[in-house]
Amino acid sequence: MLKKALFAATALLAMAVSAGAEDLKEFRIGILGGENEADRLRNFQCMVDKLPSVLGVEKVSLFPAADYDGVIQGLLGGTLDYAELGASGYAKIYLENPEAVEPILTTVQTDGSMGYHSVMVARKDSGMTKLEDMKGKKLGFADPDSTSGFLVPNVTLPEAIGEPVDQFFGSTGFGGGHENLVLEVLKGTFDAGTTWASGVGEFKDGYTSGNLRKMVDKGILNMDELVQLWESPLIPNGPIVVRTSMDTDMKAKFKDFMTKLPESDPECFSAIQGGDYTGFAEVNVDFYKPIIAARKALIGG
Repeated sequence: MLKKALFAATALLAMAVSAGAEDLKEFRIGILGGENEADRLRNFQCMVDKLPSVLGVEKVSLFPAADYDGVIQGLLGGTLDYAELGASGYAKIYLENPEAVEPILTTVQTDGSMGYHSVMVARKDSGMTKLEDMKGKKLGFADPDSTSGFLVPNVTLPEAIGEPVDQFFGSTGFGGGHENLVLEVLKGTFDAGTTWASGVGEFKDGYTSGNLRKMVDKGILNMDELVQLWESPLIPNGPIVVRTSMDTDMKAKFKDFMTKLPESDPECFSAIQGGDYTGFAEVNVDFYKPIIAARKALIGG
């Protein structure tokens, strides 16, 4: 009987080791939606090239989701190993399962801050120049799980306009991600829309980083066509998260790789981050507690 028990325990241990080894063969990267898929894949190709030798895996796979929730569900389900989220997206995961992922790093702006802003933009030829001009008009949000494109505007705009969002604006809707939202504003689908920007540098350049800057750099946006109507208070930069159940050694190797990336490969760093940053800083869940509380209060999860 003892021999049978020992055999069973040994078999279970072998299965666990085998499962762990299997887990190390592929590293799976989730990429948020809202931007042209070909661009997203191209921006992350450097990770596909570099990470196998760094992590000791056979391959690195990219999973570009159609929207924010696609990546969120992949992380909750354990089918993704790493992603870069907005603070609200991380809050959604935390509120459903606080043990699913760990925030390990966030970006640092060129002015040393660890935050960014939600900005509301409209067509310059609309004649609007300030937030009050949007009274009774149609406002577009980027994505229901976006921090700057939905959560923060809904939390902070009421104070700026002096009444609830649904009473001030004639109507609201979603643009299908940040890039698509700005394109819809230019088409006239929305009178204005909320997207993300560093708030550092000049508006005419699309700032130093953010969605506007990415669109300018890709040649699909001329900032002369837009005017800014509003800017939010500072929002915590979103986290780089990894699957909590990931092998500890792999976590350490990945974090070290990412921390060194701004100096080891500035071009790759800029491509995956979408603009100019000085580097990364370590963070944990405490950095996002205000956003978690705001999301819980506004959305409930």
